[in-house]
Amino acid sequence: GVEKGGDLAVARVTEGEDLFVKELTSYTDKFNNSWLKEELYNARNFGPAMHKFGQWIGGAFNFIDQNVFKVPFTLHDLKQDFAVLKTVDATSFKPTYPKPDGKLTFDRLSSVFISNTVHEENQPAHLKLTDPSIPVNVNLPKWDEPAQRYCPAGVYEIMENDDGSKRFQINAANCVHCKTCDIKDPSQNITWVTPEGGGGPNYPNM
Repeated sequence: GVEKGGDLAVARVTEGEDLFVKELTSYTDKFNNSWLKEELYNARNFGPAMHKFGQWIGGAFNFIDQNVFKVPFTLHDLKQDFAVLKTVDATSFKPTYPKPDGKLTFDRLSSVFISNTVHEENQPAHLKLTDPSIPVNVNLPKWDEPAQRYCPAGVYEIMENDDGSKRFQINAANCVHCKTCDIKDPSQNITWVTPEGGGGPNYPNM
């Protein structure tokens, strides 16, 4: 959906004759009349159904909604995504993933490399912490610091100092600007801002 929405935006920009004079007001109209809006609307209940009813009932609901008939109502999540993360004490489940094979699956840093992500050296940080102590003092003991897992680019790491203490490391140069951290951080402590100089990923084939 994000890529397709971007395609619509690019198409509208290329149609603009003078971007400084003429506002690009027709993007909303283009979106409302596009196949993209219809596709997103048809899938609107998928996530909320899984969250509200669980894997089996939610899955059955989605099968009916997608393949049998469209339900005439819209489900809504009552809580934001960051607010429903389970604490370490509430679950014994810890995900494990098979080692990347380099053919079908790849490690995160290899994927960052092929995204052509570039940021200027020594630029101001574009990933800002409201309170730098929260990752180690709050998120680590309570949620095992989820930033080190949900970030697809390996930006966030928990490192160990020589004295055995922990520190939160931000590898901002790896950031692919997905903004997952801004949305998912359970303490709402991370803010993504636009990086200086237009740095970031460059997908040449999009």
